[in-house]
Amino acid sequence: MTIKSKLIIGVSAAVISIGAWSIYEVTKVQASEEAAAQAPQAMPVKVSVINPKPVKLWENYSGHIVAVDQAEVRPQVTGRIVEIKFEDGQYVEKGDVLIVIDPRPFEAVLQQAEAALISAKTAEDFAVKEYERAQSLVKTDAISKSLFDERLNAKLNATALVKAAEASVSVAKLDLDYAYIKAPIAGTVSRAEITEGNLVQAGPNAPLLTSVVADERVYADFEVDERTYIEAKKNQKDGKADKVPVRLSIESTEHIAEGYIQSFDNRISSETGTIRARAIFDNKNKFLLPGMTVSVSMGKSIAGDAIMLTERAIGTNQDRKFVYVIDEQNIVKYREVKLGESVDGARLILSGLSKGDKVITEGLVRVRPEMPVSPQIQED
Repeated sequence: MTIKSKLIIGVSAAVISIGAWSIYEVTKVQASEEAAAQAPQAMPVKVSVINPKPVKLWENYSGHIVAVDQAEVRPQVTGRIVEIKFEDGQYVEKGDVLIVIDPRPFEAVLQQAEAALISAKTAEDFAVKEYERAQSLVKTDAISKSLFDERLNAKLNATALVKAAEASVSVAKLDLDYAYIKAPIAGTVSRAEITEGNLVQAGPNAPLLTSVVADERVYADFEVDERTYIEAKKNQKDGKADKVPVRLSIESTEHIAEGYIQSFDNRISSETGTIRARAIFDNKNKFLLPGMTVSVSMGKSIAGDAIMLTERAIGTNQDRKFVYVIDEQNIVKYREVKLGESVDGARLILSGLSKGDKVITEGLVRVRPEMPVSPQIQED
């Protein structure tokens, strides 16, 4: 073989070696890219970091509205109704005239009483003067002692008659004032039960004319169990109960009122084991009416800080509840939890989670245990 042939064969072998190496490198890069493409991608998930906080829980009860103040309006004098001065459902102030009973008979009686008072005072003046004369005359024995005693007695009787006449005037004025029937309290007045022209009588069987209910504030009465009562009493300080918060809502409406416990009853029912609680609420819009059935939520604080978690973060596995937490390598881990009460769309976690745990809060159906994820921390 010639040198030229050997040179050609060497060059060809080198070219083939370089080509083979190039093909190997390209294949290696492609394999790496394919492997990278086939590797699982870290799914972005929303995560909440557990941070225990003080929590107030709410227990629900059924109750009914009771008026803080209410009064029945009945006649205190006998007479014929001549005027109705209110409209059904009108708001009235204390002292507003609601109904007028014919005042003329009472005005006449008052005039008679005033005339009798004038007469009695005139007689008293005369009796006083007679007594004063007798007092100076008896000192000189100008009149007998018995005549002096008569003058003294006449003076005392005249004074008594003046007092009786003054009392008659006061009664007559009072009856005349009663003829103008006034609102005993401020509030919403009901309809007139007896209309103009009817004769009404005072006394034990006096008819109901109307009623007035104070509605600036209202009570809600409801029954609580003995345990709840004891917990509330434990919060007392210096014999005075703290203002336990209470929420009120009405079925089929979004109306909610905020109030607090006003009082508890003085005994626990031996039949039901419950005690009546009374909460008070502002009612400035006059929406709440006595007798209305309402839902009452009574707040209670739990000892220490608690863990609350959104319902969206909690999954169900047959009869068990679980959450997905993320470890330090951002790998999903299954964690069984025990749940407590529900508060505003969140659940009390009794066990299974600790401070600092990272819990996936959304999209549980898209993740599985041991899956890598990319956490996106949510602020509370």
